Amino acid sequence: MKFEDTYSHCISKPFVEESYPFDKSTLVFKIGGKMFLLVDSDNPISINVKSNPEKAIELRERYEGIQPGYHMNKKHWITINLMEGVPNEVIINCIDDSYALVLTSLPKKIKSQLGL
Repeated sequence: MKFEDTYSHCISKPFVEESYPFDKSTLVFKIGGKMFLLVDSDNPISINVKSNPEKAIELRERYEGIQPGYHMNKKHWITINLMEGVPNEVIINCIDDSYALVLTSLPKKIKSQLGL
């Protein structure tokens, strides 16, 4: 999957914000101030997304291009190499799952501010 497609998919989601909170190359997508995807915009060969721990294990066992989250909590985050043959629909599903996990975990106050 191309980085441009990943970017377009993320930014099309409701209430998504993008920023560079860590450095000039780590692009972070957030909802309600909480991260759901990180990517090195200077070298976008992989993405980090939040994942259900059980599903993360299953994905890592099934796809060589999916590993524990690089520089993240290995239980709750995965790194997907965009160049290692992970099907596009799997990548999209992982992004959607990450977004949904973060959205559902937001405090009521933030959800209310977002109109949810």
